[in-house]
Amino acid sequence: MDFCPKCGTRMRVKRVEGGVKLICPKCGHEEFRKTKVLQAKYEVSPETRREALTVLTGEESEISTLPTTQVECPKCGYGEAYWWIIQTRSADEAPTQFFKCKRCGYVWREYS
Repeated sequence: MDFCPKCGTRMRVKRVEGGVKLICPKCGHEEFRKTKVLQAKYEVSPETRREALTVLTGEESEISTLPTTQVECPKCGYGEAYWWIIQTRSADEAPTQFFKCKRCGYVWREYS
């Protein structure tokens, strides 16, 4: 980020052949800067890739990190469920709270 040496306004960047042109939107001051094309090379070892992904199967897939609460399931009547909150509507409206029954897996929502 660069600032105009004349008026202090943040300069805008415009790409041109061989570099970039910095232009002040307030006073019109312009500067040209040459740029070099840099290439980044990123390699991930197979060991690192394996550590990043863990697949749960069978009984392990029942493990949940969601919080639980005491609420009655409308489908089976069980008294405990997982819950999470998502902003499903605009930001000035209340978020939606979702529940998932620990026994039958039924999912329902409550609007605040």
